[in-house]
Amino acid sequence: MGKRRGRRRVGSIRRLPSGRYQARYLGPDGVMRPADDTFTTKTEAEEWLTLTEAEILEDDWIDPDAGEILISDYAATWIEERPGLRPKTVVNYRSLLRCHIVPHLATVTVGELTLARVRRWRKKLLDSGTGLVATAKAYRLLRAVMNTAVDDGLVKRNPCRIKGAGSENSPERPVLSVAQV
Repeated sequence: MGKRRGRRRVGSIRRLPSGRYQARYLGPDGVMRPADDTFTTKTEAEEWLTLTEAEILEDDWIDPDAGEILISDYAATWIEERPGLRPKTVVNYRSLLRCHIVPHLATVTVGELTLARVRRWRKKLLDSGTGLVATAKAYRLLRAVMNTAVDDGLVKRNPCRIKGAGSENSPERPVLSVAQV
């Protein structure tokens, strides 16, 4: 009897006319999906498929299409779905979204948001004259929205991981003495 070759359970690899390799896999949703990129060698493609299979088996797989919702839409829905928020908090969140998040991230989807993009967004806010307090509040809102995106299975990890970015260091307000009053 000849050697029997093991058959991959999750996907397949094919060589493209360019000489690169394309990996495809069957997702848990029953859809055949190509890798985001092609690979230089067949071994690289096999390794990628092995990692993808492990994600599926460990129930750690994220549907690549799930994060296709715009951050602006997802955040607006996030605010609406918080029934316990006080009316003033809702107004403040909508203002932060409208003034500080949407102008810079209007065309960015939840799945496209990266740590580097969050860092650039925060720097643009600060460079444009937005105060530290408003920037910290906008950052905290974006971080909370993205925490929910992680919980909803839209992304694996929250890209809002800048140390100290959500902290406000407001200067102490002066208090009048009795003589000054």
